[in-house]
Amino acid sequence: FDRQIVLPELLYAEVIEADERVGAYGEVVRALDEAALRRQLQAAFDAGLRAVAIVFMHGWRYTAHERTAARIARDIGFTQVSASHETSPLMKFVSRGDTTVVDAYLSPILRRYVDQVAAEMPGVRLLFMQSSGGLAEAHAFRGKDAILSGPAGGIVGMARTAEQAGHGRVIGFDMGGTSTDVSHYAGDYERAFETQVAGVRVRAPMMSIHTVAAGGGSILHFDGARMRVGPDSAGANPGPACYRRGGPLTVTDANVMLGTIRAKYFPAVFGPHADQPIDEEVVRVRFAALAARITHESGRPQTPEGVAEGYVDIAVQAMAGAIKRISVARGYDVTRYTLQCFGGAGAQHACRVADALGMQSVLIHPLAGVLSAYGMGLADQTVMLERSVEAVLDAEAV
Repeated sequence: FDRQIVLPELLYAEVIEADERVGAYGEVVRALDEAALRRQLQAAFDAGLRAVAIVFMHGWRYTAHERTAARIARDIGFTQVSASHETSPLMKFVSRGDTTVVDAYLSPILRRYVDQVAAEMPGVRLLFMQSSGGLAEAHAFRGKDAILSGPAGGIVGMARTAEQAGHGRVIGFDMGGTSTDVSHYAGDYERAFETQVAGVRVRAPMMSIHTVAAGGGSILHFDGARMRVGPDSAGANPGPACYRRGGPLTVTDANVMLGTIRAKYFPAVFGPHADQPIDEEVVRVRFAALAARITHESGRPQTPEGVAEGYVDIAVQAMAGAIKRISVARGYDVTRYTLQCFGGAGAQHACRVADALGMQSVLIHPLAGVLSAYGMGLADQTVMLERSVEAVLDAEAV
């Protein structure tokens, strides 16, 4: 039992209960009280709210009441009106409502960004990446479709560049600063149609991606008995200890300690004034202190290099385990696949991860560090529509 429950942060500030009900077969059980709804929405608008999500029972199929409520909200002046029959016209009230709330929450932020970009580039046709792996026109780009658009670009880039290099079956290994995204490709994109993102359920087409909390910025822990990597991250600020901003030891620092990362190959952009090289000395000092502590508390002699090696091995096993969940656990033989590594930290661990999985081939594209952005340029413009169909399953219906 958790004695200190931390409740999730809600995406909405207020709930309005509309006096209406439409039955499962379209019969109006209770007509929508438009006057009462207008008063409630006006009060919310006067309180400073500008976005509204509308979801009614059976509204995915019988849309009249949702359309009326949306019209009232727009008449009052709400700048973002998301109705469930437009955002997620599918059965299941709760997931339809969750998706509509996400869309109402994200779309105003997204719209401001899109409008700003459009204002800076007049006359230019703008296309934006969606979580489904396709591009959308600016006017059709919605919040619910943008949640995993960055990683989706990575999968498109991975698949297209792998095919160009003659690799038809690839495991994507996208390692960044906070986490690692892994994906499977064998000729067709794999998509999930209901996903939980940051604890919020979203029902929208998204590239199938498995994420593990192991990245270049994952913090190294020792609790007196065991070594642990992550799940917390040092981020970009303060960043790893070698960034000269007083950050904690991370996977990146372990690679500095092992010589995988060498200061002479990096520009002098670190420190408070972004004008110093990577600090190798502080990494050596910090790992020496950590090795001494582990030696004292465990009774087993440890060297700084051995400790760094151990932490990297822990991270590698976590990432290899994630790949097994999307491949071996589903019946795929990873030894017949190519491991394609990208992201800022992917290439550092490519061979270790491949060895842990028994993979014989590793592909690192020249643009591996920016492959997600490159993949957006390779993506096709697509429109994906969903709807629930109630029909007898026979040849004619199919």
